Amino acid sequence: MTATPGLTASPLATADLLRSAFRRHAAGVAVITARGDAGPVGFTATSLTSVSTEPPLLSFGIGTGSSSWPTVCEAEYVGVHVLGEHQQDLATTFARSGADRFAAPTAWREGPEGVPVLDGVLAWLVCRVVAPGPPGGPPRVLAAVLLGAPPGAGRPRQ
Repeated sequence: MTATPGLTASPLATADLLRSAFRRHAAGVAVITARGDAGPVGFTATSLTSVSTEPPLLSFGIGTGSSSWPTVCEAEYVGVHVLGEHQQDLATTFARSGADRFAAPTAWREGPEGVPVLDGVLAWLVCRVVAPGPPGGPPRVLAAVLLGAPPGAGRPRQ
């Protein structure tokens, strides 16, 4: 794991933080991470949606057949990472079934609330899971943004 600038002094969630992160998202690609009993899990999500800025809420979809689903649906906190156009390999790693997504060359560290935080992303958010998906409905997770890093330089991965 390597250091992520601003990880220890991250701003608390505000409407401006959520707007700023989603300006970088531009219907792009994000990686969702969570900490489980067996270690970190993560997956590439293309269905990240801003739900509300007051309070800052977002949602994302996840297939119930995903290897990350059991951990994510039980997680209290998740990390949301907006990828840059230079991060095709990272998006592919987290989309690949059976891959050790957190092995080198993936650079990450444990962040607030134990959430795995990826290095070098355009923006990252730590969120508290509000609802892990409606019973019988499509697998969408609703999450409240707690804190994060304002977007860095670069363009979103689309």
